[in-house]
Amino acid sequence: MKILFICTHNRCRSILAEALTRHISEGRIDARSAGSQPAGVVFPGTLKYLESQNISTEGLVSQSWDDHESFAPDVVITVCDSAAGETCPVWFGNAARVHWGLPDPSKLPTEDMQQGMFREVGEMMQQRLSQLASASLNELTDKQSLEAAIGQLLTPERFS
Repeated sequence: MKILFICTHNRCRSILAEALTRHISEGRIDARSAGSQPAGVVFPGTLKYLESQNISTEGLVSQSWDDHESFAPDVVITVCDSAAGETCPVWFGNAARVHWGLPDPSKLPTEDMQQGMFREVGEMMQQRLSQLASASLNELTDKQSLEAAIGQLLTPERFS
């Protein structure tokens, strides 16, 4: 399975999701991240959090969703509300689309507050991604079935 995580600036939450997916899935999911208006740099707090969790930061870069057109993801997951509301490129048309609205740790005023929020967001993502990595989604061939199956895995009662 191939997943593309989208956040407007691709510097914090989508980068975090990419790294966590690679770590949790142990290669079973090909995860990448991108943004509609990439910042061009990864937020330092994201890297600090990942390193504190002993999760590889190798190859993490802020880049445009246009850089992934040939990737042909099975699933596109938006992790910020502004990205979820944007008009997506035509080539997303074949991918299942799911939205995970997550708070942005980089918006908090102090590094301690940011790292606290990274721990909360990281734990939430790890729960979701563990469920996703262990699910049998590869046999689902149509977009609607895949979206429904992922949506069912991520019901609020399971991640409250």
